[in-house]
Amino acid sequence: MATEQTHQEIEEYLGQVPSWMETIAEPAGDHSWGLFRDLVLGETELSSREKGLVGLGVAAAIGCPYCTYFHKEEARLADVSDEELEETINVASNTRYFSTILHGNEVDQDDFVAETDEIVNYIQEQQEAAPADD
Repeated sequence: MATEQTHQEIEEYLGQVPSWMETIAEPAGDHSWGLFRDLVLGETELSSREKGLVGLGVAAAIGCPYCTYFHKEEARLADVSDEELEETINVASNTRYFSTILHGNEVDQDDFVAETDEIVNYIQEQQEAAPADD
């Protein structure tokens, strides 16, 4: 549970104190709100749009219906289209899929990093060699 001052701040930001905030243990209430306020609602290097899409991708990948709903609505507030929401979930599932393959097959991480670096270098060289669009 957060302090009264934090409750007032939450109400100013959200119009209410969500009931789930009451489930956070007392030593972490103010801190938890601060993290949410600063990272999700605050001005950061990522735009509101980007934060909504990242949150949705993670929420979908971990299978959390609460976070999935919240981050979809957060993204919609930032004018993300339904098609973009669907693509975000597909990208997240793609990452989860290949992560399962890599972990399950115990692919050597050093080999993976070396191969990925080679691929990135190759793509960069191809992009640099491509004629510029005028």
